[in-house]
Amino acid sequence: MRNTCSALLLLALAACTASEQDFSESGLAELHDQLQRGEISAEQLTQWYIDRIAAIDRAGPTLNAIIEVNPDALRIARALDDEWRMSGPRGPMHGIPVVLKANIDTADDMVTSAGSLALAEHFPPEDAFVVRRLRDAGAVILGKANLSEWANFRSMHSSSGWSSVGGQTLNPYDTRRSPCGSSSGSAVAVAANLTAVAIGTETDGSVVCPASINGIVGIKPTVGLVSRSGIIPLAHSQDTAGPMGRTVRDAAILLTAMTGMDPADPETANAAMHHDYSANLTADGLAGKRIGVIRSYHGAGSNPHVDDILAASIDKMKAAGATVIDDINIDVGEMYDKEYEVLLYEFRSDLNTYLTRSDAPVRSLADLIAYNRINAETVMPIFGQEHFLAAEKKGPLTDAAYLEALATSRRIARSAIDGLLEEHQLDALIAPTNGPAWMIDHVNGDSDGISSSSLAAISGYPSITVPAGFVAGLPIGISFIGNAWNEKQLIELAYAFEQTTQIRRPPDL
Repeated sequence: MRNTCSALLLLALAACTASEQDFSESGLAELHDQLQRGEISAEQLTQWYIDRIAAIDRAGPTLNAIIEVNPDALRIARALDDEWRMSGPRGPMHGIPVVLKANIDTADDMVTSAGSLALAEHFPPEDAFVVRRLRDAGAVILGKANLSEWANFRSMHSSSGWSSVGGQTLNPYDTRRSPCGSSSGSAVAVAANLTAVAIGTETDGSVVCPASINGIVGIKPTVGLVSRSGIIPLAHSQDTAGPMGRTVRDAAILLTAMTGMDPADPETANAAMHHDYSANLTADGLAGKRIGVIRSYHGAGSNPHVDDILAASIDKMKAAGATVIDDINIDVGEMYDKEYEVLLYEFRSDLNTYLTRSDAPVRSLADLIAYNRINAETVMPIFGQEHFLAAEKKGPLTDAAYLEALATSRRIARSAIDGLLEEHQLDALIAPTNGPAWMIDHVNGDSDGISSSSLAAISGYPSITVPAGFVAGLPIGISFIGNAWNEKQLIELAYAFEQTTQIRRPPDL
């Protein structure tokens, strides 16, 4: 009787404490400690985020970050609370709410739509491998995030963060401005404290761009560190899921839970090089390191405000003990044109395979094109499907044109990174992740501005973006880029930079 009474008292105390708390900006380690001390429960934490979504995402300013909340979230959280009391936590993700981009399969009552009404009734038969990893780690799958429809690969005039299922996701720092795509909902959910952490996916910039523009941390892993099975594809040679968090440590904890070898994805054979990516993070991680500064990035029209942030970041790194080699220029030649050719070929092939295997309501890219034409008023009210049409014209992945484009684009990107790291004996490269968020424009589509994502994306190498400054209240991030499987060192460098600068501040909601 005494043990039962004590347990009831602890639960009552936790309920009282949790009802008075605000978990905005709470880190995963802090939340885990509170769970460990019995100050809160996973159910109460999950309920807090559900209430926050209702208050912020639905009532106003209506950010449209979350497509749906998991109807089983509270039941899952209660079961995890019971397990913790009986046998202790599984690890640092036990009881932690996570939001998934809506192109990641879950075998539950949530839809995996890629933001398209064509898949509005798509309930995959099994979890994506990365979702199984999260469930095994004790995470609470809180809901699905809005995204740029079809990972922003439907039209040349798309608006980042818009989908026919979820509408337009808005930037919480200025709702007139773009949240960037395609993992826009995931990034906004983290930035606006609608979830503890989230998962996005990237082919070229779709983790690091929304993370940077929404003032959070995003990690784009080496292709093959995180399984791609059960994720609606764009292009297998560049696709990867990646963690998003308000801090480097939070993103690193989530990355640790996500990685692992998946027999269904041969690229993950090297994921045996598994680390606890949040271990050994120290504020002096930049001391003695050599950092190269790339200034010849895509769309690099001069932006003096971004230049000032980069200069201040370099000064901070030097003060933290790093040696900085500045003004490294890269000639990428035909890399971007070859990349586009690769994306068209792989999108058609990979998507057709996914739609067939996942028992989707539509079975091919050709079917999607036809669906979009028939339902143009609801699916294509503001932009078309030029990328779809171009991809459907491509042949099999045995075509010489595809093989040459893949080999050329990879060679250019990998040689650029590997060559610079070796020539200057560098530990990492840095560049501004993006310029300031542009205005949402449903007439002309997205603006073309500063972007440094392509080298890491096309090479398949890792990158991590960290908040570095603000321009007129809009966040700007710095990307750390390295060679394959070098996530651990990049995270350590990014953590040290974060601790030195302490730039992040939440949006005023």
